[in-house]
Amino acid sequence: MKTAIAGKGGVGKTTIMALIARQLQESGREVLVIDADPSPHMAQTLGFDNIDTITPIAEMSKMLAERAGKVEGSPFYNINPEINDLLADFMLEENNIKLMVLGAIQTAEGGCACPENTVLKRLLTKLLLSDNQSILLDMEAGVEHLGRGTIAGVDELFIVAIPSKSSIRTALKVHKLAREAGIKDISFIANMVENEDDRQFLKAGLPKAPVAYFPNSQAIRQGERCDEAVKLHADPEAAAAARKVIEYLACR
Repeated sequence: MKTAIAGKGGVGKTTIMALIARQLQESGREVLVIDADPSPHMAQTLGFDNIDTITPIAEMSKMLAERAGKVEGSPFYNINPEINDLLADFMLEENNIKLMVLGAIQTAEGGCACPENTVLKRLLTKLLLSDNQSILLDMEAGVEHLGRGTIAGVDELFIVAIPSKSSIRTALKVHKLAREAGIKDISFIANMVENEDDRQFLKAGLPKAPVAYFPNSQAIRQGERCDEAVKLHADPEAAAAARKVIEYLACR
């Protein structure tokens, strides 16, 4: 299953995705995490080494343009580019979790990033899964990615919301655009929840109740400040919430 996570900036998408990846790993599944955020932090959150040497694929604009067959000055490009070798060459593996840092195209010479995004979209749709594999996509903050195709081929979209009106407004906008983009299975995850009042606030503001409620974890926050990888044992309540997400996906 290909699962994506989206939401307003600062709601903890990357941390939640890392916890879900760790939970899948502990359950014996093979996990590929794709960091599709233009400011990628997943490598650090998962504890990958030498993160300063990682270049997001989206920043390799020359290589992407070449793969799309884009010739300078020409409006034409290949809409079915070859990407098989990229699937292997740009994956890192550590602690039994694979990571691909995708990034996001911000600008392009001539003002159009269509060829580059065609390669990125094909990368995601080409990924094939065995029965024991899971793909997790950590999307950029906001809603812009829904119009660029980097969320293509997703089976389930989780929208993360925290107990604030601005977060719920963004969650509702992402939900609307995701529906318009043809994503059928859309669910919500709550984060930074401290009490029952927070739970009820989120239930009242969202179209359906969140699949899981992640705590406002001081332990995880302290670990992040010390540049430590996210660990399930750091907060049992967060680990339990991640298990709920896995159980939900298993029933889909």
